[in-house]
Amino acid sequence: MENVRRYRALASLCRQQAAYRPLQNWQLLGQAEHFEYLADIALKAHFDACNAQPKDEAIATAPFETPAAA
Repeated sequence: MENVRRYRALASLCRQQAAYRPLQNWQLLGQAEHFEYLADIALKAHFDACNAQPKDEAIATAPFETPAAA
């Protein structure tokens, strides 16, 4: 999660610099977009790792079946 915060802070810094440097505007905004992309990837990887079940602890579940009417 620390990487996500770091990437988002760098993206914010790039956007702020783009406001003050009109000649480098597109380059800085492109870098900001890249850092946001990296933050999204890191966030997705973090939640995938948190939600993954180890193979040893995976519980075999039977599909839900509705009871038959008598």
